[in-house]
Amino acid sequence: MPHDTTIPSARAVEHDETSTPGAEWWRSAVIYQIYPRSFADASGDGIGDLAGITERLPALADLGVDAVWLSPFFRSPQRDAGYDVSDYCDVDPIFGTLDDFDALRDRAHELGLRVIVDLVPNHCSSEHPWFQQALAAGPGSAERDRFMFREGKGENGELPPNNWQSVFGGNAWTRITEADGTPGPWYLHIFDSSQPDFNWKNPWVWEQFRQILRFWLDRGVDGFRVDVAHGLMKKEGLPDIVEKAEAGGLADAISSPDDVPYWAQPEVHEVYRDWHQVLAEYSGDRVLCAEAWVEPLEKAALWVRPDEMHQAFNFSYLGTPWEAERLRSVIDESIAAFTGVGAPSTWVLSNHDVVRHPSRYGLSTYGAAPASGIGPKTEDKPDDELGLRRGRAATALMLSLPGRAYLYQGEELGLPEVIELDDHVREDPTFHRTNGEVYGRDGCRVPIPWESAAPAFGFNTSGDSWLPQPPLFAHYARDVQQGVPGSTLELYRAALRLRAEHDLGMGSVQWVEGFDADVVALRNGSITVIANVGAAPVELPAGDIVLASGALDGRTLPVDTTVWMLVG
Repeated sequence: MPHDTTIPSARAVEHDETSTPGAEWWRSAVIYQIYPRSFADASGDGIGDLAGITERLPALADLGVDAVWLSPFFRSPQRDAGYDVSDYCDVDPIFGTLDDFDALRDRAHELGLRVIVDLVPNHCSSEHPWFQQALAAGPGSAERDRFMFREGKGENGELPPNNWQSVFGGNAWTRITEADGTPGPWYLHIFDSSQPDFNWKNPWVWEQFRQILRFWLDRGVDGFRVDVAHGLMKKEGLPDIVEKAEAGGLADAISSPDDVPYWAQPEVHEVYRDWHQVLAEYSGDRVLCAEAWVEPLEKAALWVRPDEMHQAFNFSYLGTPWEAERLRSVIDESIAAFTGVGAPSTWVLSNHDVVRHPSRYGLSTYGAAPASGIGPKTEDKPDDELGLRRGRAATALMLSLPGRAYLYQGEELGLPEVIELDDHVREDPTFHRTNGEVYGRDGCRVPIPWESAAPAFGFNTSGDSWLPQPPLFAHYARDVQQGVPGSTLELYRAALRLRAEHDLGMGSVQWVEGFDADVVALRNGSITVIANVGAAPVELPAGDIVLASGALDGRTLPVDTTVWMLVG
């Protein structure tokens, strides 16, 4: 399998390095999310692995990112693609070994790339020894108190303890059968029934996760992305939800009202204050990033107060349609909210849980529920040409903003959502728990293409792929875009290079006046950014154009196009 072995100028990561407060690496970093099972497969079994990632890291260094975030690779039954963890301190054999992780870490650090791992503290796998011990220990045991067991309602406890619904569809409670065959209590699982929620009121749980953090910090990781960071604590008494969040897919459940008693409880912040102190024991500016689906932005910013986490995903930005007024507003609100607690803003357009942004931008309604997926029977199918044009323009706008940015694997190739997946190949529990009513997230998780003419498009040498890759991926493969002016890959490479050269991540936004309402125009340091979000071309001011998301017509900026300029 041919690989890109380009190595950038030496910038190896050293954990004993010091930084000036306010100038830590994570404040302005561009972080690239790797979904391990779909990135690169060295073994040829059809599932990506750590050795495959290691071989491909030079391509990411060449792209110009600062760090990689690895979605879960821990031991797991893989009922939810690794977010159901059965051992937090080992590598699942489908991905390799701890030695493979060490080799990945070393290679990444040689290339100047930080390594962030995904931590899943809200729940574990039902096959985790801790949960199996809880089942065996019986009612009233210390082992059961590590999880959320409750007696049911009804004459014989046959009804669930409350009306909570799973994010993946269906009831959030499952009743167990005791060892003697009698019906037992119910356990809470905000996600799949194979993912029992921990009881974070129990000090034992706190200590286990301190040990998990130290295990990976001792192994040289640069930080953690924390899954469901807003969900660990549940409201005392576990009251019914007065007005249910609809069970219709991930986005419906996570975009929940403030009174949902399993999201964003105030006590959860004490967990991250504790974790902040653990990371402070280590040198090298280790980082915590919250996946906290909470709104408004002022509330999301609570996760990144100075003594808590360092980053929080900006899902409000991700969900903003391609409308100038809405974009200006969310940028202003984001900067105000995060700056208000002393943190930089975080920007993101795609990840493993949502429809890829070029496809979202190609929908007539943008996609009110971007996490619910698009499938063969979805009525609103994306316009691929329109979506890619807007997606490139949106990326050029995002990468010009101060703070840190996250990229999802394959977006640098302009990959669209894979829509035509047969039901029998789908693996997302959302699809199965809703009886196929919600397509879920498989469409953004298909293995990415590297070489257009290679087996599995270079994902491996065997041609096997855990989700089928569509033939159109040949047109998006990295090798057909490398060095090609105007390709999406070269757009990303140029934007990341210019972002670093002009230190945009540490800059600030100044709005530029004099344009129509459908134009987003701003200045960040020496760069002026103009995004045409309207329906008519826009005349550009005098100045040197250093980046364009699409072809220009002389000094005219076409619709759905963004430029970076040096003006005056």
